[in-house]
Amino acid sequence: MSSLKKLVVAVAGFFLIDKIGSRVLFFFSGMGESMILLYNSLKNLKYVHRDRALVLEQMVIVGVNSIPLVIVTATFAGMVSAVQAGYQLQGFASPQMFLGSATSRAITIELGPVLTGLVLSGRFAASIAAEIGTMKVTEQIDALETMAIDPVRYLATPRLLAGLVMMPVLIVFADFIAISGSMFIGYLSMDVDPQAFLSSVQRFMELRDVMSGLAKAVLFGASTALIGCYVGFATEGGAEGVGLATIRAFVLSAAAILVNDYIVATVFLT
Repeated sequence: MSSLKKLVVAVAGFFLIDKIGSRVLFFFSGMGESMILLYNSLKNLKYVHRDRALVLEQMVIVGVNSIPLVIVTATFAGMVSAVQAGYQLQGFASPQMFLGSATSRAITIELGPVLTGLVLSGRFAASIAAEIGTMKVTEQIDALETMAIDPVRYLATPRLLAGLVMMPVLIVFADFIAISGSMFIGYLSMDVDPQAFLSSVQRFMELRDVMSGLAKAVLFGASTALIGCYVGFATEGGAEGVGLATIRAFVLSAAAILVNDYIVATVFLT
């Protein structure tokens, strides 16, 4: 019986190691393929002046069409941050001196970029993966290659460039909306004068706070677009595969946003 138990444990351990090893190999192979896709996409930037119509179309999809979603998200994020900051500042002699700085720095460094990035990853990365994945399973990408059209130049480069340009614009816009919402709630609920709020922002806000938020925005835009394109090109299995690719693109882009958030915070804030 003891020998049988040892055999069972050995077999279970073998399958566990095999499962973990296959997952590790899959992860690193995916990383390598995504870096190759990034390189090929950047290599095609020299054709941007010819493909400007495609780039502008993607900028409208990513940027202009996302404005209502960003407004709603940023407004309530700013209002919540004001309520939480007011709760934490209870007992201080002059909360007016700190409410603006506390909320604006939290919004600029963390809430604005991360919340906007996560919301847009569900919209942007998933839509890219669904669109390119549908083209992949219906053999439209093969048709492009047959006509000597580079799919990376035609599909990936415009989306990557749109993400790089529009994500920082949307996050700066979200920061402005969120700080305005925070100031409104501070005046409405805590009697904080808007002038005192803005004075606190001006006094305590530092350049590295703004720079860290912008660095996060660039990385979030690049990673979201790259993951959406990579997952789309790797889609297999018909309609079911497209659905799984959409979910996978959202999950991977959200995880990439959190990882990049930690990396940038470590670089700028420590």
